[in-house]
Amino acid sequence: MECNVGTADRVIRIVAGLALIALAATGRVGWWGYIGIVPLLTGIFRFCPAYRLFGIRTGPLAKPPHG
Repeated sequence: MECNVGTADRVIRIVAGLALIALAATGRVGWWGYIGIVPLLTGIFRFCPAYRLFGIRTGPLAKPPHG
């Protein structure tokens, strides 16, 4: 998997994911709050399949090969 999630994007995803999971675990929101696992995992692994599908990249550009 190629990294396509940048640092700021990563932090936002992890914080939002943890917040949603915490809200669901405490009963403040319904079971749908566990959807927070998706941004949490994409933040941890620095890879977002939707970004790849749409050609979006907030992470560092790949280094060109030396020739």
